[in-house]
Amino acid sequence: MPTLIASIAASAGLGALIGFIRQWSDQTERAEPNGPDFGGVRTHSLWAVLGCLAAVASVDYVPLAWPAVMLVVAAHLIVIHIITPASALPGSTTFAAALLTVFTGSLVAWGHPQEAAVLAATTMVLLGLKHPIHALTRRFTPEDIRATLQFVAVTGVILPLVPNRAFGPYEAFNPFETWMLVVLISGLGFAGYIAMRMLGARSGIFVTSLLGGLASSTASTLAFSRRSKEEPAYATEYAFAVVSACTVMMPRVILATGVINVALARALILPFTLMALPAVGYGLWLWRRRPADTSTLTSPGISNPLSLVTAIKFALLYALIALLVKAATALDLQGGLLPLSFISGLTDMDAISLSMAGSAASGTVSLTLALNAVILAAIANTLMKAGLAIGLGAPRLRLHAGVVLGLTALTGAASLLLV
Repeated sequence: MPTLIASIAASAGLGALIGFIRQWSDQTERAEPNGPDFGGVRTHSLWAVLGCLAAVASVDYVPLAWPAVMLVVAAHLIVIHIITPASALPGSTTFAAALLTVFTGSLVAWGHPQEAAVLAATTMVLLGLKHPIHALTRRFTPEDIRATLQFVAVTGVILPLVPNRAFGPYEAFNPFETWMLVVLISGLGFAGYIAMRMLGARSGIFVTSLLGGLASSTASTLAFSRRSKEEPAYATEYAFAVVSACTVMMPRVILATGVINVALARALILPFTLMALPAVGYGLWLWRRRPADTSTLTSPGISNPLSLVTAIKFALLYALIALLVKAATALDLQGGLLPLSFISGLTDMDAISLSMAGSAASGTVSLTLALNAVILAAIANTLMKAGLAIGLGAPRLRLHAGVVLGLTALTGAASLLLV
């Protein structure tokens, strides 16, 4: 098959796919079956073919053919917008989809079929997700918008402004590297929070506990423990939610440390798997007991764990730990790193884990010492969460969460002997 014919056929096919989704979306939301038609399978196929032919002509025959076609298509859409009644006006998405369809055919003609396919697929997905996206945004609250803006500020505003060089004693503080870790931890927490908001309370308490643990296991422990006092009949289910949220912390730490030090992340898999066994056993025990119907059980609201104040506190804590680690290494006091890890783990698991991962990657501390330090921090963090559950929860939650998290800490202590 000649190249031009193949390009025309491919362009028509991709345009038809875009038009199919556009026509389906238009038909599902149109109030009148015979209302205005702003382009379906046939129109988008022709637009893609037009883009393909214009691209070929602009290269070999008429240099201005392609921009002329783009202007004509755009003018056509503008005229339709003017003459169509206000109640049936096409949206900006229709305008953008039409121009992207022309671009799709042009990319095929210019020898970029894979890019054209990606562009067509992206356009189809965005067109098809119109209603789910609208439904999602309606569920968002002002707090969710603030969370999004804060994450944008943490990643896109502050990060480019901080210098990328070492400062301070032992050159322990690099603002850019420190804030990159803030972005990493904030991103994990923000992803969990947004997923939790997207799924809503109907997702079930177990799913919410997993996503809440990804966002902030401390916030989840507080929320579920307090809710158990309000609904003591479901204290066992809330206890399992607390245990699940605390257990999710472990793969979260493995994922975060793996970005910096793959060897440390791999070494953490075995001890953290052992530490997760009590939670798994508790879950199997609950499943065998088949508790009462929990269809009316709703998940507590877990507030956004991300804020600029929280990010700055994490950055300061990480910088302090990095300084202490560098000082202990320079002064040959590496034995003090384990007590430091335990104390740090009581307040924040991420800072000490990332600090140890970076120190082991640079050779400042040995992999074994870093591994022991992270495990010890996990033990301390688990004990802290157990204390919160015991102090704030209903009696049955205190018993169940206290026992399971206590066994988790003991399993972590035993795993230290393995490494």
